[in-house]
Amino acid sequence: MKVVILAGGRGTRLGELTKDIPKPMVPLLGKPLLQYQIELLVRYGFSEVILIVNHLSQPIKDHFGDGADFGIKIRYYQEEKPLGTVGGIKDLEAELTEDFLVLYGDVMMEMDLKRLANFHNEKGSQATLVVHPNDHPYDSDLVEMDEEGLIVNVLPKPHSADLIYHNMVNAAVYILSPAIFPFLEKGKKADFGKDIFPRVFTDLKMYGYNTPEYLKDMGTPDRLEHVGHDVQSGKVRKRNLENRQKAIFLDRDGVINENVDLIHKPEDFHLYPFTARAISKINTSDYLAVVTTNQSVVARNLTTIQGLGEIHKKMETELGDAGAKLDAIYYCPHHPDKGYPEENVAYKIDCDCRKPKPGMINNASRDYNIDPLQSFMIGDSEGDMGAGKAAGCTTVGVMTGFGLRKAKTKPDYLFANLEEAANFIVDEPYKDLAAKVKDLVSTSSKETLVINIGGNTRSGKSTLATYLQKQLKADGIDCLRITLDHWILPKSERIGKEEVFHNFQIDKLESDVQSIINGETIELKGYTPHPDYDVEDVTYKLEGQKVILIEGVVALATESLRTISDFKIFKNISEDLLKQRMFTYYDWKGYSEESIHVLWETRKPNEYDLIAQNEEFADLVI
Repeated sequence: MKVVILAGGRGTRLGELTKDIPKPMVPLLGKPLLQYQIELLVRYGFSEVILIVNHLSQPIKDHFGDGADFGIKIRYYQEEKPLGTVGGIKDLEAELTEDFLVLYGDVMMEMDLKRLANFHNEKGSQATLVVHPNDHPYDSDLVEMDEEGLIVNVLPKPHSADLIYHNMVNAAVYILSPAIFPFLEKGKKADFGKDIFPRVFTDLKMYGYNTPEYLKDMGTPDRLEHVGHDVQSGKVRKRNLENRQKAIFLDRDGVINENVDLIHKPEDFHLYPFTARAISKINTSDYLAVVTTNQSVVARNLTTIQGLGEIHKKMETELGDAGAKLDAIYYCPHHPDKGYPEENVAYKIDCDCRKPKPGMINNASRDYNIDPLQSFMIGDSEGDMGAGKAAGCTTVGVMTGFGLRKAKTKPDYLFANLEEAANFIVDEPYKDLAAKVKDLVSTSSKETLVINIGGNTRSGKSTLATYLQKQLKADGIDCLRITLDHWILPKSERIGKEEVFHNFQIDKLESDVQSIINGETIELKGYTPHPDYDVEDVTYKLEGQKVILIEGVVALATESLRTISDFKIFKNISEDLLKQRMFTYYDWKGYSEESIHVLWETRKPNEYDLIAQNEEFADLVI
């Protein structure tokens, strides 16, 4: 397959950088942008490229010559006058007798070109456009596709202010067949995105190849700097779908948007105020943002696939307006329960995609080469947690929406909402601490290292303990985690004032923990954080684990617990954040606002202020 690169751009927005060179020759970390494209082509076995040049073409010819030094044959077509993205290609019609790849020389790209070519050939496409969501779709050329990727509409910019759209943007990489040439006029300046594709998509078999791989225009100094940082960090190369990807899978209703029952029309869809910030956070990371959502409203005949698409258009438009994007959306329109007169029988089936089955996650993993073991599933329901665990993801519950009420499958982590969850996953605030703990373990001469994690309720102790446990396990270090909440007295047995040391069975706790360390088996009636959860019995037994993690409010509060500890961590929290989290937590548990206020006023002096004093006993405060 021959390659045509449009390399005549002026780059006027780059100012002095393009005073004496064309835009594709702008240096990036020691070599011109265009060289990155040439090297990519060589890597994928392309043997011939035609550079269409115009403005200041000599620097390009001087640098690349005939391509021999780069391992590829390079020829040049010199436009007499600028003809946009179309004109020069029409002049090459006699040479381009087979399908050919078109690149724009001012785009930093890193993608699996073999995968793209396979898609083009498998579809029997006459024109394949590489497309992707971006964070500024409102001023980009947009396309709409059917379920198979066939392009059914092209929407060139500018757009009307009231346009509701799918965030699917022309990324300026194409595989075209000679069937395109009858639609191109010789000697006429034209643009593929603005003038050609909107006119021919009904006449040609035109497909969109949606990819999250790295494709960015470098038209401004800020973008140039940003791309340079991405190249240095390795993000550009990692995005190539030859490499395993990481994803954050997101449920929709109750996680991204308010959970109105059975949303079946756009006007009932409302994003949470924090959603765009959370997804934008994911967009800046190495994770893909992928929605996996059960939408039985189709099977229930409340809406159609097209109607569901309109709801998703609203979601994508509002996120795009806020600078956020979803890399992919997977939905299950089915429901297994049959026999209702108003149902859509075509979708009343027992499918493989409806959560808690992992079908949607598996499909996304196949489509984008995602490694579920490095990925997360964020949801608000039993089905979300079940699907995530079945696929091998780390599961994250949120208190919004259904809030995991009545869920029997518990999440690995629990956060207030999507933003809090995304910040934790992306920022990894305990990464350095995990490295320190690993060093402690590796240098310890003890058979078993005991680490206590204390601090106030809602300070993040359980989150920290889970993170440490997972990080240690990834290095082959098994942990026994002891959760001190299992020694909290049932509410019916608490007497006297609401005070932390009266709420815990302190004497039994100290004795049992010592017994566990001594190798004995301890069985307990478990503690449940939510009244809708079943109370499950808990068994603790040390069976060769290298580390014991003891976490709980009172983990540093007694001399006995401090004495058995080899490393003591205190999880600090400000009073304002503590109060905020407490109100969120007890609202999730079903308390009234008034009762939460009473609880706060009671527990602050009798618990929070007392536990805060344990900071002085810690080896590390975070």
